[in-house]
Formats: sequence, C-alpha cells, structure tokens
Amino acid sequence: MTPPRRRYGAELEAALLTAAWDELIETGYARLTMESVAVRAHTSEPVLYRRWANKDELVLAAFERHRKDNPIEVPDTGALRTDMLAYLASASHALAGFFAIATAATFSGFLVGRGLTPAQVRTKVMDPEALVRSRAIYQRAHDRGELDLDHLADAVLDLPFELIRHDLLMHLEPPGPARIRAIVDDVFLPLTKQPPTATPSRRGRSK
Repeated sequence: MTPPRRRYGAELEAALLTAAWDELIETGYARLTMESVAVRAHTSEPVLYRRWANKDELVLAAFERHRKDNPIEVPDTGALRTDMLAYLASASHALAGFFAIATAATFSGFLVGRGLTPAQVRTKVMDPEALVRSRAIYQRAHDRGELDLDHLADAVLDLPFELIRHDLLMHLEPPGPARIRAIVDDVFLPLTKQPPTATPSRRGRSK
C-alpha cells in the first residue's frame, strides 16, 4: 500500500481547514475536536496545534476559508432594483448555511470564553465584506441618478441586509422571492425616494 503523500505549507493548511469545515457540517461544533479533525485530515493533532491554539481558532479559520472560497458575486443588471433583488437572493442562499452553523455553534459554547455576545459571534463568522461589496451597487445607482448617496443615511443603505440577516437568524433558511421583493419594493426603495434631509454628505464624513 502506497503511504500518503506528505503535504506542506498552503496545501496542508487548505486540507486541514477543509477537514475542519466538513467535520463542523457533519458533526457540529459541540462534537468537533482537534483529534476528530486530525483524523479526518489524515494527520496528527500537533500539526493542528502548531497553527491554531484551540478548536475555536480552528473553526474561525474554517469559516474564513469557506467564505473566501465561496464569494458572493455582485450583480450588475443596469438598474438598482434588479441589482438588489439579485444580490439579496444570492447573499441569502450563500449565508443561510453560515447562520445555521453559527447559531448552533453559539448555543454549544463557541467563543464563550471570549465573552462575546451572539451578535458579535455572528459578526466574526459572517462575511464582513458583504456590506462593503454592496456599496458598488449603490455607487453605480448613484452614478445613474437612481440614488443620492450624499443625502442617504447609512441606516437606510444597510436596512435590506439587516432584514435579510434577521430572517436568516429567525428561520435559518433563505427568505423566499416574495419576501425579498417586499424588502426591496415596499421598504428599501420608498426610503431612497424620501426628500433630502439635513444628513451630512456621505463623502464628507470622517471614516
């Protein structure tokens, strides 16, 4: 029998994180151990501990790796409404699994030693760049004259994604097309058409 080929560097780390993600999916955070991941990855526990101090750090790294390997594409349909419908649908399906796993992990004690709230745990495991990427949709809409970014509060621009995250947290599955249309057509777009307020220019705000 041919012995397994030794892996090094990035190849080894990718294999370890894949094993950790698969173990998390199949057995859950509570039953996942450094030993179980090592067995799945066909390696030893010291190999894991040389990279991550404990299973929480390993699980966080697995989340980050999975996000990078499965990015949410930002659509460019030529109109704000259809861009938002497509992006919210895509983001909902991409993030649904994360929410289910993160919620179960949180109730099983994930990151409890760090004194984080469930919302803070969610922020750590979710895609922190999702809202940043959505700004490309808003900027294109601004350039087309569909939005006035200089007079729209961040709360309005963030609202569609906060509602999607609320639905995912409550139901642990993606909202349906009717719900997404309601968020865009009945909530978000009407707010973007409100008369300008005294909101300071977004371009002039301090970072």
